[in-house]
Order: sequence, then C-alpha cells, then structure tokens
Amino acid sequence: MEEKDKEQDLREEEFFESSSSGDEITPNDLMAMWEETLKEAKLEEQKKSDNSEDLKKDSHQPAKLEELSPEKKTGVYPELEFILDIPLEISVEIGRTKMLIRDLLKLNQGSIIELEKFAGEPVEIYVNGKLMAKGEVVVVNDKFGVRITEIISAQERVKKLGS
Repeated sequence: MEEKDKEQDLREEEFFESSSSGDEITPNDLMAMWEETLKEAKLEEQKKSDNSEDLKKDSHQPAKLEELSPEKKTGVYPELEFILDIPLEISVEIGRTKMLIRDLLKLNQGSIIELEKFAGEPVEIYVNGKLMAKGEVVVVNDKFGVRITEIISAQERVKKLGS
C-alpha cells in the first residue's frame, strides 16, 4: 500500500511541476493519466489474486513422488564392485633354500636344488607378496596348478607381520 501512495505522490508532484512550469495539461492528458493509474491498480489486484490462487492450488495438491527402485548390482559384494578390476600378482612358493655364490655358479642344466620342504607338503600361495593361502600342486592339461586347501586367517596374517 505504501508503494501505491508513493507512486501517486510522485505523479501528483509531476503534475504540479508541469503545471507550474507553464505547460498546460489538457483534459485529454488528465484522462490518459487517470486511465493509466487505473490500469496499474487493476494489474496489481490481478497479480495479488493470482498469487493467492496459486498458493491455494499448491497447498491443496498432493506432492508427486517418484517411485524408488533398488539399483541392480551384480556380483556377490556389490558395494565392492569398483575394486574388482584391480590386478593382483599371485605367486606360489614350492620351497626355499640358501646357497653360496660358489655353489650357485656350479649349477648347470640337469642340476637338482634341494628345498627345505618335503614332497607332498602344502605349497604357500602369496597375493602381492603376502601369504594368503596354502594348497597342493596339481597337473591340469599338462600345466601345473594349485588346489587351495587352506585360507590363512586374518589373525595368522597379523602374527606373520610381526615376525
């Protein structure tokens, strides 16, 4: 309401300034000014009524919600899916031994190296250099393989880290 009063006051000031400066306002000018003021008042009333109708419509309409559907994830552990493509190095150790350089230089084709492990003893399976499992050597289609017989527990792995 204050804005309307201010606009009306400004128009009246313009009217009095123009009339005091010697410019005469014709009745047609007054009528045009009056019509313009009426049109602005009607537009403001329409805006107010439109806004109140919009508010009423919005408050009475139910909210539109989208249906939630579970994401389709593959695999046993879908939360770990992003790490499944990380390459790992797996190695199998069938035994170890220590040699002097002198003995190493004497080796030639057909030489036999004695290992600390006995035949038939489980081999160790390392993943990225860490002991993870034990197994037995098998031959599949003329290739060596390892059948896993034991997975090293997390407690045992922690103990090995200390030694």
